[in-house]
Formats: sequence, structure tokens, C-alpha cells
Amino acid sequence: MPTLTRKRTLDVKYKTTMTTRIRVFSILAIVFCNCIIHAYAQSSSQPPNILWISCEDLSPHFEFYGDNSVATPNLSRLSREGITYDNVFTTAGVCAPSRCAIITGVNQVTAGGHNMRTLLNTFPEKTGLPQAYSIVPPAEIKAFPEFLRAKGYYCTNNSKTDYQFEAPPTVWDEVSDKATWRNRKEGQPFFAVFNIMVTHESQVWFRKNHPMHVDPANVKLPPFYPDTKTVRNDVARFLSNVADLDSLVGGLLHQLEEDKLTDNTIIFFWSDHGDGLPFFKRELYDRGLHVPLVIRFPGKKDAGKREARLISSIDFAPTVLSLAGIKPPSYMQGKAFLGKYKDDKPHQYIYAARDRMDSEYERVRAVRDTQYKYIRNFRPELPLYQNVEFRLQQDMMKEMLAMRDKGELNEVQMKWFVPNKPAEELYDVRSDPYELNNLATDPKQQATLIRLRKEMDRWLVQVNDLGATDEKQLISKMWQGGDHPPSTADVVIKATKDNLVTLSCETKGASIGYKVVGDGEAEPASWSVYTKPIKLSKGQTVKAVAQRIGFDKSKESTIKM
Repeated sequence: MPTLTRKRTLDVKYKTTMTTRIRVFSILAIVFCNCIIHAYAQSSSQPPNILWISCEDLSPHFEFYGDNSVATPNLSRLSREGITYDNVFTTAGVCAPSRCAIITGVNQVTAGGHNMRTLLNTFPEKTGLPQAYSIVPPAEIKAFPEFLRAKGYYCTNNSKTDYQFEAPPTVWDEVSDKATWRNRKEGQPFFAVFNIMVTHESQVWFRKNHPMHVDPANVKLPPFYPDTKTVRNDVARFLSNVADLDSLVGGLLHQLEEDKLTDNTIIFFWSDHGDGLPFFKRELYDRGLHVPLVIRFPGKKDAGKREARLISSIDFAPTVLSLAGIKPPSYMQGKAFLGKYKDDKPHQYIYAARDRMDSEYERVRAVRDTQYKYIRNFRPELPLYQNVEFRLQQDMMKEMLAMRDKGELNEVQMKWFVPNKPAEELYDVRSDPYELNNLATDPKQQATLIRLRKEMDRWLVQVNDLGATDEKQLISKMWQGGDHPPSTADVVIKATKDNLVTLSCETKGASIGYKVVGDGEAEPASWSVYTKPIKLSKGQTVKAVAQRIGFDKSKESTIKM
């Protein structure tokens, strides 16, 4: 064969071989990519676990927020591996009203949970109220973990609730100081809340003799505090408790890693409101409302990212539902800022409220944008300072009152103790972070004042602010004119010929829980959330109970197939 012909033949063979290989490689590549996509689709269809690590009474005292007062290595690591949110604010500067809004996704003034507090002790000797009562929110409002449980989540709370109502049996699988994700069924997704109390206001005096992690001489004091040994010791004690919080957070993160769950768990860290220190807690200034929020995703997605979006704590509930692939109900006032149902339009304004604090009545509302805070005092004749008995257990509080009475506080330190308040306050929170310079009468700020005043007027109507209603009248309305909570109607159970059982309750807003028990079987520890007819086998028993938030629970209804 001539050389040229042989070369052409080899070229043809070479090209044919290469074409075949390319086709094979292309097919393999497509198959490989499809396998990856299929695997990803399968993995992404698995609901993520969600861990909530909440703490109490804590502003953003962390290195990753620019505060080097105390070392927090575990939380700093969480921030490096997650997203840190810079502009997160609660709806109240105190726990129970704030937690009411968090668990419902609705501002506490809409739900009726604005007075601090309704459970445990309402100081009836001063207020004339029942010793304790559960609020009765509008019928459509639920505690959001119920939606997660309805989709198969195992929901636990370890262990504080303090939501201004006793939770219906459909809300949690476990609520105790031993509640944990470890008790769920194998492979079941979980939503687990761990509330760490070590930074609570009360721990300043209860832990006063514990070892300090912060030198009192080095703490930075706000301008409204006198610089005394007592004040420095209490602030250092509070910050030392933050260091202990960090250790406890580290223990939870280690437990998650030990269970090999870190790669499929979204971790939240947040606080219920600002610092548990005088003139911080209970106030509607940023120091009472601004809180840390860090969210870590599996695989450290968006690690180290910072988010400046304006977030309210009523956004937590719809965001968790969105991350779980559940569409937030329309009654929720919060916006999901992550997940499938993320609202891409951030808040222009966030809002906060202050009402009765223990025995002391008050009504204050606030609206804030990214630069300005507007505060409306509905009772300007009252002092700014409230003589809350609980707070008097703190040494620095007692000392500040004694210094006030002796005339030993300067003009800034006396701002808290003025005999009355302006009807309106306006602050530039960027240039005046302690909110000490009221701009409401500044001619240059009138346009801003009018804008925020109008926004406040609009919001009060939109949310149907119940703070304008006398608390006794509000309770009477919640109790439908009676002297005790209404009862939830009993569950009606109906069975069909094909062993399907349907459950219903005539009380509007009631949640129905049920248990299926077979002959000789142990009864389940928790009530399942009823969403559709239940298929039973012969010999099985269904037990059912119903409760609307704030109503007494129904009696148990039972049927055996």
C-alpha cells in the first residue's frame, strides 16, 4: 500500500476512534452529571435538621460584632462558618412578650401577649388581675413548631417556653430539661431548641461569687452608668457569664458532631432581647432590642458572610418553616429571609412595644429604619424609670438609686430618672448609638419625624394593637365574658367501613392531637398532629384531644376498631 494511502487510512481510523471515544466520554459525562443531579435532588428533598441555640438577655457582645470584652471561641467559630446578621431586633426588650412574637411569627400586640407577663405572676395585689392566665390569640394563630410536626419533624424544647400561653399538646414532642433530638425515630428530621439561661439578668446576682473571666477594671461602661466598683463588678459578672455561655454552646456543637449530624443541620444562635442590665433590658432603645444572630448551614455554605438586612424576631418563625420547605401561613407578620419561600423584599421598618412590666403599667411603641428610631410614649406623664421589684436584686441597681437620691449622678446618668417623658422621641441611631440626643424638636429633622410618625399610625391600625385595651377588659374578651378560660369542644371521631378515621372539633382555631395504640402496645409519649384521615388496623385504638391556644383542653375522645 502506498505510503499516502496508508496515512489516509490511519487518519480515518484515528478520527473514527477519537470520535467514538468523545461520544463515549460525552455519554459518560452526561450520565455522571445526571447521577449527581439525581443524588442532589434526593439529598435536597430530605428536610434539614434545625437546631436553635437561644440565650437570654444578651446584646451582641462578641468579637465578630466588634466587641472584644470577652473571648467566645465557640461562637466565633460559628460566625466564621456561618452567616452573621448585623441588624436583628426583637419586638420587645423583655422575654415573655418577645418570645410570644418569636413562637407565633406575629407581633405580641396582635396576639395579646404584650404585657409582661401573663403566666406565673401578674402581681394581682397591685394589678387586680388573675394570678396567671394564658392569652387567647386570634383563632388562626399557632405556635409554629406545630407546622413542622405536621410534616414529620421531631420537635423538642430544652426547656424554657415563656410564650404567654400554655402550649397545646400538638406543639412539642418533648419539653423538659432532658429534651433532645436523640429520642427521635431513626432518620426523622428534628427541630430542637436549647435555651441557655446563664446570661439571664438574674444570674448577675445568683452567680456573683462564681469565678470571673473578665477584669472589672477593663470593662467599658456606657455613659449613663456611674463609674463605681459595684457597677464594674456587675458588668464584669455579666460578661463573665457570656464566656460561660460560649462553653455551653461548644458542648452542644460537640454533641451534634458526635452524632454525625453537623452535615445535615442548620444551626441558629440568637438571644431573646438585649442585655440583662439596668437601662438595657425592658427598654425600646437599641440596647434593649438589638440581638446577635448567626446561622450556620451544612457544608459551611456562605461561611463568613455578613448580612445587613433589617430583620425582626417575628421573621424567625417563617424563616424556619421556609427552610423546612413549608410555606409560612398568611397570618404571619414576619418575612422569611432564607429558604424556599424567602421574601426578597426586606423590611423597610421594624417595630417594638413596651407595656406592663410586672406590676408597672406603661405603653410605648417604636418604629425603626436603618438610620432612625421613632418612639411614641402614650403615657408621657409617667417617669421613664419603672420601679420593677425584680431588678432591685441587682447590686448596681440599688447603688444607682441611692446615688440618684443623694444627687451624685451627672446629667446623662439622670436621663433615666426624669419625672416624665416627651410624647415623641427621635434618634439617629448611627451617630447616637446610645440614643441620648432626642431630635424630635430639631427643625432639621421634621421631615423624618413626620415620616416615622405616619408609619407608626399606619402600623398601629394594621396590626390591631391591643395595647390600647385595658388588660382586664382584654381578658374578659378572651374569656368570652366569663370568669375563666373557655373549654375546647371535644373531638368528634367518625369511622368509615374501610377503617379510616376522621377527627373534627367545632372550636374555631383548635388543634387536634391523636395517638394510635395497638393491643398490648405502650401508648406513644406525644400527640401527633392531625392533618388527614387515619388508617387503622383491627384492634387499634385512637385517642384524640383538642385545644385552642388559651382555652382549656378538651376531654379525650376514643374509638377502637
